[in-house]
Amino acid sequence: MEFITEMQEKEKMPEIGSKTVMSAMVHSIRDMGEIVFVILRRREGLFQAVYEKQGRKPWMKELREGQAVRAAGVVKEEARAPHGMEICLSDVKILSGPQKPLPLAIDKWKLNTSLEAKLNCRAIALRNVRERAGFKIQEGICRGFREFMTSQGFTEIHTPKLGEKSAEGGANLFKLQYFHRPAVLAQSPQFYKQMMVGVFDRVFETGPVFRAEKHNTRRHLNEYTSLDFEMGFIENFMELCQMETSMLRYVMGLLEREYKKELELLKITLPNVEKIPCVRFDEAKRLVSETYHRAIRAPHDLEPEEEALIGEYFKSRFDADFVFVTHYPSKKRPFYTMDDPEDTGVTLSFDLLFRGMEITTGGQRIHDYHRLLKKMEERGMDTEGMEDYLDCFQYGMPPHGGLGIGLERLTMKLTGEDNVREACLFPRDMTRLRP
Repeated sequence: MEFITEMQEKEKMPEIGSKTVMSAMVHSIRDMGEIVFVILRRREGLFQAVYEKQGRKPWMKELREGQAVRAAGVVKEEARAPHGMEICLSDVKILSGPQKPLPLAIDKWKLNTSLEAKLNCRAIALRNVRERAGFKIQEGICRGFREFMTSQGFTEIHTPKLGEKSAEGGANLFKLQYFHRPAVLAQSPQFYKQMMVGVFDRVFETGPVFRAEKHNTRRHLNEYTSLDFEMGFIENFMELCQMETSMLRYVMGLLEREYKKELELLKITLPNVEKIPCVRFDEAKRLVSETYHRAIRAPHDLEPEEEALIGEYFKSRFDADFVFVTHYPSKKRPFYTMDDPEDTGVTLSFDLLFRGMEITTGGQRIHDYHRLLKKMEERGMDTEGMEDYLDCFQYGMPPHGGLGIGLERLTMKLTGEDNVREACLFPRDMTRLRP
């Protein structure tokens, strides 16, 4: 009879002067004549190993790039090598090998190939340490978001992505058959977040959302990851902005402490989030129009060019990478968004722009059942399919609000990429369903 207890760590980070056995992938091989350098790739990064040809071990002739190996040797100090050490190989056991040559030169500092080629061979392209570093940064963002939300008394929830009705409304929905019934993929977890505020007061979620928008731009995906939170018993929507500012400060601090290697590798300068400027929507449009001599063409929303110019304006005058734009027109906000009681043409809502791109949409919600029905009636909306959501308000709901952050956009702007697909492991857009 055997009993399983706990996982024992098999391989620790090698120490100088010790003997080590390292399981890794052969990243590259550089034959310098009598000496051969073997670069090994592990989750911690690259490690340099070396052997002399006159050793005449049988494995020396069999070693190839792309193999999975278990390498044994003595660790010695070498300032020029990654981690300041190298392994003098004494034995290598080959665990498996590639069946064909790699389609990309992953050992290069930068993959000199097109975005399409990288996406077509995504799992191979990400073996390049620079390519995968961005996703370690993305891991840090998610980790920081979770840790901060939990520290503030938020409960993590997991909501369904299949439903009868969309939270946002409109025609940009992926429709499907669900056991002979029509269904849609969720555009956001909005309804469920609000319902759960009546249970837990504060909730958050990290999950996929789906938008059937026919965009083919560098900033849009049809499936992306949203970092959402909803909080009850707020006095005004500015509390949401304050909570997001505190969260971003925590995330940037975590990245600075624990992701130094990736930050240095990608030459990332973290933004200052000690304080974030806040400007009303109409004032932001006026500033851009007057400062950059640009006519206002879309009175109810911000165009991408306007977002970029708002970012430029606040960066040049206040050295601010983030800007809250508040009080968006009611016409461009979902029905559940609360109108400003002093001016019902605008809402108690906001977007957060980061380096000239919207990464967050949020605001205060209508928590009164009759006001919610009235807003839907004014918009000519049908309550069919939303009965469960509306029922919660009949039984009482606290004043509340929340927001959603586009993880890929935040990662894209933080890492300095030009296309959001670079910040998504396996992007889904109008033309791409593989890999």
